[in-house]
Amino acid sequence: MAPAPRRHLLQIQGMERPEIDALLDLAESYVLLNRTGKTPRDLLRGRTLINLFFEDSTRTRTSFELAGKRLGADVLNMSVSTSSVNKGETLLDTAATLNAMHCDLLVVRHDQSGAPHLLAQKVEASVVNAGDGTHEHPTQALLDALTIRRRRGRIEGLTVAICGDIMHSRVARSNIHLLTGMGASVRLVGPPTLLPSAIERLGVTVFHDMAAGLAGVDVVMMLRLQKERMAKGLVPSAREFFRFYGLDEAKLALAAPHALVMHPGPMNRGVEIASDVADDPIRSVIREQVEMGVAVRMAVLDRLTRAALGNA
Repeated sequence: MAPAPRRHLLQIQGMERPEIDALLDLAESYVLLNRTGKTPRDLLRGRTLINLFFEDSTRTRTSFELAGKRLGADVLNMSVSTSSVNKGETLLDTAATLNAMHCDLLVVRHDQSGAPHLLAQKVEASVVNAGDGTHEHPTQALLDALTIRRRRGRIEGLTVAICGDIMHSRVARSNIHLLTGMGASVRLVGPPTLLPSAIERLGVTVFHDMAAGLAGVDVVMMLRLQKERMAKGLVPSAREFFRFYGLDEAKLALAAPHALVMHPGPMNRGVEIASDVADDPIRSVIREQVEMGVAVRMAVLDRLTRAALGNA
């Protein structure tokens, strides 16, 4: 049975495996179209996409902009720093303004968990969560899954280690829900101060030692230290953190010989990952993740638009 149409994409948690597979399959078709330059620029013609980012972003905002334009949408990037939001306007007032603009698709990044969910209840547009607080970042997990599936042919049965600042990472949470739901075994590796309590309830295995956590894994996903969300004293110096939890050639050698290296960006070279590992032409798929991001976001915009039109 085909998955039911979805009006918004707010989180991975709760998504069924057939729906995820369908999105990844659609994104796969867009990878091929993007490489040939034959993208369907009329699919979103006459539709308006607004990128509303309350936090700084380069990769996510740019890839949503590119995805919308490749599908033919009119794309508007709202600068929060110069908008009425920065002058004290509430999120609900912003929703009323957006409704008055009659936009069709709203991509939201916000520093407060739950903000995109609130907007989805108040606006007529389809809402895509581009990252909210420490909650979720669904399209990042989807692009990570597509990258893994293209390289390994499957997700089920693989062992994935997510390493670093798990506590403050919405990327980690979305990936945990997606990967475990697709049949992968997920390990979380990091210092106790950067791991949420009782995180094992999500079906993961926790390691505080990189050597044990990386032993034999198929994928190593590194995360940056999110110092902007972090209380002082949670980690030692950057040098000490790299010594114990940074990915270098010696630590990567403990993983399976074919292990992939991933990072959602932006990278802090010499803090959570060494440059020679990040730039490894065979094992690193960090640049490929960026390419998959455009394809995945095209698939999401495609699916939500068709759902709104009643022909998903």
